Amino acid sequence: METTAAREPRGAEAPRLPAPPPPPPPSPSPAEPAAASPTPAAPRTRPRLVFRTQLAHGSPTGKIEGFTNVRELYAKIAEAFGIAPTEILFCTLNSHKVDMQKLLGGQIGLEDFIFAHVRGETKEVEVTKTEDALGLTITDNGAGYAFIKRIKEGSIINRIEAVCVGDSIEAINDHSIVGCRHYEVAKMLRELPKSQPFTLRLVQPKRAFDMISQRSRSSKCPVEAKVSSGRETLRLRSGGAATVEEVPSEFEEEASRRVDDLLESYMGIRDPELASTMVETSKKTVSVQEFARHLDSVLGEFAFPDEFVVEVWAAIGEAREACG
Repeated sequence: METTAAREPRGAEAPRLPAPPPPPPPSPSPAEPAAASPTPAAPRTRPRLVFRTQLAHGSPTGKIEGFTNVRELYAKIAEAFGIAPTEILFCTLNSHKVDMQKLLGGQIGLEDFIFAHVRGETKEVEVTKTEDALGLTITDNGAGYAFIKRIKEGSIINRIEAVCVGDSIEAINDHSIVGCRHYEVAKMLRELPKSQPFTLRLVQPKRAFDMISQRSRSSKCPVEAKVSSGRETLRLRSGGAATVEEVPSEFEEEASRRVDDLLESYMGIRDPELASTMVETSKKTVSVQEFARHLDSVLGEFAFPDEFVVEVWAAIGEAREACG
């Protein structure tokens, strides 16, 4: 379609003069050096990661930031509430209850709410080991306290009402185990002689009035609905700085769950962060032999038996097939 200007007779157009050439840029005087080229814009910085927290038995809400591992996290929580870091037994995410399904591991969703469970009453129980297994699954908080994550239905420990999920094991036969890892505590309990009584000194988490029995005897805990926490998590590492990462893929979650089940079956411990590390290690290897060598270099202190490593490799492969 023609414009109006295009339909006007040519005689109506004003004569066009050539445009004057642009003036040359002024040369800088000796007193005034040439302006430097503009500096590139600074890279966009990630906003500060600030997490909300409360004491699980009840407290005002605090805000914490600037931690890179679990010990630093506990120190920040302790500072926010004016308590010693050693008062904190473990933390749960998005629930104030002693819920092992909500236990803080190596990852925190950027929108997760952190509840700190602190030391409550101390109790001692006498146990006689009438079977090889006590029926305990042990985990630890990454800062020196091992505690009970699961009690097997019908087991020796299940018959002792005073022992509950969430209880921290402070001593075995008056020998302090504070500072020991979960696998070390599980090994000590396995090696106790049968038919000989022994004493456990336990510390239960302090509970609010609305927290009824948290015994959770069953080996299978009901899974509650997950609280949405965005698409990124803060990954806490025992060595090195924390990193913000995408949430684990379906394969990573399934493989980690299967490896964690094997850790419980073989070693009597549950440790989602350890399981996740083993899955990550498997991604760098193409054979079970190479996988075993990498595990020795990364997690040598666990001294995993060969048959366990083979089962872990197979479980990760099955998870990969199941998730496509």
